[in-house]
Amino acid sequence: MKRQALLKALREAAQERGEELEFVRHGGRHDLYRVGNHQFPIARHADIPERTARKTIQEVRNL
Repeated sequence: MKRQALLKALREAAQERGEELEFVRHGGRHDLYRVGNHQFPIARHADIPERTARKTIQEVRNL
């Protein structure tokens, strides 16, 4: 999955919960994002493995 598509899906999942996807900071090869009180890393690669993307989206939906 493309990184931009993942970020869009995460924004939509956060909005379903009534929250926002917030950028926290840049790391070495990942950026840190937050939804509510939960923070998670997103790789700064053009393509993110499909399984990783699905798991991250599911994680945001199940907060």
